[in-house]
Amino acid sequence: MEAVLALAIGALTGSGVWLLLRPRTFQVIMGLSLLSYAVNLFIFSMGRLGLAVGQEPVIQPGQPMDLAHYSDPLPQALVLTAIVIGFAMTALFLVVLLASRGVSGTDHVDGADAHDRQEMP
Repeated sequence: MEAVLALAIGALTGSGVWLLLRPRTFQVIMGLSLLSYAVNLFIFSMGRLGLAVGQEPVIQPGQPMDLAHYSDPLPQALVLTAIVIGFAMTALFLVVLLASRGVSGTDHVDGADAHDRQEMP
């Protein structure tokens, strides 16, 4: 299970970085989203010593009632907060993208198409 999660985090991080390096604004926004998903998965996976399927998240029957047998709720709260903030930032980025495209007429990050760059001296 840990290998699958590590591969998923690596794939999301690699795809996010690749999209961040693209020239179009929408691709940059999608890259930021994928990168934030990868960070959220990484933080969430650090919440327990090992990933387990089918176990209780907080109290396990038959275990002593001390802090060593509880799941840490802080990473879960951090990820939930990061998801909400990431959604709001993505909405803000999309509004800025649409306004920028309306003003400049292009969606390139530097504001110029490849055709415009060839005509410049």
